[in-house]
Amino acid sequence: MSDSIVDLTARIRTFVAARDWEQFHNPKDMAVAIAAEAGELMQHFVWQQPDQVERRAVEKREEIASEIADVAILLFEMADLLGMKLGEVMEAKIERNEIRYPAEKSRGNNLKYNEL
Repeated sequence: MSDSIVDLTARIRTFVAARDWEQFHNPKDMAVAIAAEAGELMQHFVWQQPDQVERRAVEKREEIASEIADVAILLFEMADLLGMKLGEVMEAKIERNEIRYPAEKSRGNNLKYNEL
C-alpha cells in the first residue's frame, strides 16, 4: 500500500469516478463537506477536560481515525479538483510558517505569529 499524495489522490479520483460523483463535487460543496467532517471529528472532544481527552483518544481511536481520514480524503480531492498539487502547497505553507514562527521566538508558546 502506498501513502504518497499522488497515489492516494489517484485512488480517491478512481473511487469517485466509479460512482459518478464528480457531478456533486464542486469547490463549494467540497469545502462544506470538509467542514462537516471536521465537525464530526471535533464532536469527539467537545466539552472534554484534558484528562478526558487523553482517555477518549485511546478509547475512540478507531472512530477518530475514521473522521481524520474523511477530512484528509476530502482535502486531497479538493486540491485535485482545483488543480493544486497538495504536496507542493503544503511545502509552501510550511516554509511560510517557518518564517512566521521562528523557533527562537515560538518555542514553548502558543502566540500567533503577529503577536510574537
